[in-house]
Amino acid sequence: MRRVWPIAFSFVALLFSRAAFAASSGNDAFSQALERGPLAAMAAAWLGGILVSLTPCVYPMVAVTVSVFGARQAKSRFEGIFLSLVFVAGIVAMFVPLGVAAGLTGNLFGAALQSRWVIAGISLLFIAMAFSMFGAFEFALPSSWTNRLATMGGIGLRGAFVLGLVSGLVAAPCTGPVLTGILAFIAKTRSVALGASSMAAFAIGLGLPFFLVGAFAVQLPKSGRWMVHVKSVFGIVLLIVAIYFLGNAFPGLLRLVPGGNLGLTAAAAAVLLGVALGAVHRDFGSETPRGKFSKAVGILLVTLGGFAAIALITRPAATLDWEHVTFGQAQARAREQSKPMLVDFGAAWCGACKELDKQTFSHPSVGEEASRFLALKVDATNDEDPIVASTIKQLNVVGLPTVIVFDSQGKEVKRFTDFVTADVMLAALRSAR
Repeated sequence: MRRVWPIAFSFVALLFSRAAFAASSGNDAFSQALERGPLAAMAAAWLGGILVSLTPCVYPMVAVTVSVFGARQAKSRFEGIFLSLVFVAGIVAMFVPLGVAAGLTGNLFGAALQSRWVIAGISLLFIAMAFSMFGAFEFALPSSWTNRLATMGGIGLRGAFVLGLVSGLVAAPCTGPVLTGILAFIAKTRSVALGASSMAAFAIGLGLPFFLVGAFAVQLPKSGRWMVHVKSVFGIVLLIVAIYFLGNAFPGLLRLVPGGNLGLTAAAAAVLLGVALGAVHRDFGSETPRGKFSKAVGILLVTLGGFAAIALITRPAATLDWEHVTFGQAQARAREQSKPMLVDFGAAWCGACKELDKQTFSHPSVGEEASRFLALKVDATNDEDPIVASTIKQLNVVGLPTVIVFDSQGKEVKRFTDFVTADVMLAALRSAR
């Protein structure tokens, strides 16, 4: 049974990291999930809340907390359910404003998040959060504050709500790293509604064990080393996401990943070897120096293998036959040939630009319709290049991605400043004559 936990949590880590990379591959982590349905983004946040509830900062306090607000002493099952629901509502009330603030703040510095240096800063933040998960340091309140917060409110509905409201502070050492990552993704979406719903889902996931114990007197498994495995999973996921962000900001990292079956095989081998060495099931706090070294090497292998696998999976497919000339040259050629123009501004660090290449421009119908266009690709990775800067200013480009459709007379027909599906792009192309 002891060996089952590392395998199970490694599998969850792979799934969770895949969702994280889908998030990092566009301007907005959760909005792309929302295109497939509003429950998709919330489900990812809910899963994160559940996993956080299994960490050493939260799990051991479930039974004690339930006793404090009186669910264990409830006179009926209905009363226990109601008290537990009110407690979870308090947790929701604690986290939802954070999501709203992240969405509002994202509106203010959304353009800044397109800078490679800002992305690099986010990556460093994720790396710091990962080290906290591995025990290098903790975001802990003073013990006297923690004890006081854990007993606030007392028994009854008011006590349950107040205790839920402050539970996020009590659990801060473990919720902090995960919460920071989710809030960073929400800030990139610049969506208040998405921030509120995602944080509500996270809070519900975090409160699930409390609700089960308080409402139905469920006996949870005893605390143990398996909770350290959960923290290791989060730490590895945060490291992989951090390196992937750095790869978007500095594309030279992505080019180091070998392609094809060789790359995928090497990535899988690194992950498996890293797990075997103890990336998940070993604990820095209780291992011998040899064990600590083994865990460190395992973490490195799983991180590099996971990064390589996701980089290969998200690598853009071959798309249109793009011209790589100046805008003036392309404009003159289009005028000579009486062709409409398709101009795509992108950058190596722009995730949504890659999604356009992978999902929209690679669609057969889009490719067929675009064959009558002169398609110009403007690489704005180095926006200090005088020619690139001049083109950006000439066409009034304020952010990436930007796709502009011109008709054969040189008149702008349509402009997109975010990821769009193949159907939407196809309709715009068909309207240009």
